[in-house]
Amino acid sequence: MKRIVLFVLTNLAVVVVLGIVASLLGVNRFLTANGLNLGALLGFALVMGFGGAFISLLISKPVAKWSAGVQVIEQPRNADEAWIVDTVRKFADQAGIGMPEVGIFEGDPNAFATGAFKNSALVAVSTGLLRGMTREEVEAVIGHEVAHIANGDMVTMTLIQGVMNTFVVFLSRVIGYAVDSFLRKNDEQSSGPGIGYMVTTIVLDIVLGFLAAIIVAWFSRQREFRADAGAARLMGRRQPMINALARLGGMHAAELPKSMAAMGIAGGIGQLFSTHPPIEQRIAALQNAQG
Repeated sequence: MKRIVLFVLTNLAVVVVLGIVASLLGVNRFLTANGLNLGALLGFALVMGFGGAFISLLISKPVAKWSAGVQVIEQPRNADEAWIVDTVRKFADQAGIGMPEVGIFEGDPNAFATGAFKNSALVAVSTGLLRGMTREEVEAVIGHEVAHIANGDMVTMTLIQGVMNTFVVFLSRVIGYAVDSFLRKNDEQSSGPGIGYMVTTIVLDIVLGFLAAIIVAWFSRQREFRADAGAARLMGRRQPMINALARLGGMHAAELPKSMAAMGIAGGIGQLFSTHPPIEQRIAALQNAQG
């Protein structure tokens, strides 16, 4: 429940802040007496689309720590924690990135990486993952998460989400204006947006938002294949990652908060909206990889 409430409040806060900024800058004044101002609308769409995506990226690490209950390992308290930190450091050095923060969270098997910058990211693994996998398999999963960071996947997903958000905001309002103009073509006395604009915009925000989510999920699935391959390179062989995926396929993977589900080792249901490909496809891609 805390994860859902946090997700809703975070997005509500982003919308409120962006709405205030847009009002202060005047970029939301795209409906004028002379019709639709496409330049102002595009500015509004860019602020709403990329602004929300980048704010979410910048707060991703603290949100992840709170929503998943991550305990950051400041000083290892036992041999297992020391091994996890050493493994992350080894892979970070190999990948040429700064040492991420390392954390553990309670729950079923899963892991994730998040953060706005390559050199100040976070890698977290669940207690269920540590209990349910061999050390070699956990090492491969950690390699997968470090590969996400090295590939710049958090920023890439933010840019893609920003582009999709911008198109949704822009197209829904252009089409809403066209529908409203058609419905009121004989009403010369009215000015400003009418009910046709408002209803059409709301409906299209939802419909186009779903289509955008499908595109973003498709990009996310491609990243998973690259991160799997990246883990194999960091490990020096493919079999540990294949074994980790096979093991994961027989487990109940933990549900991550929506704001970081795309960065987990497993997640998503439904092919179109899934952020991760089926385990079988990921294993096959590793087995068929060259070298």
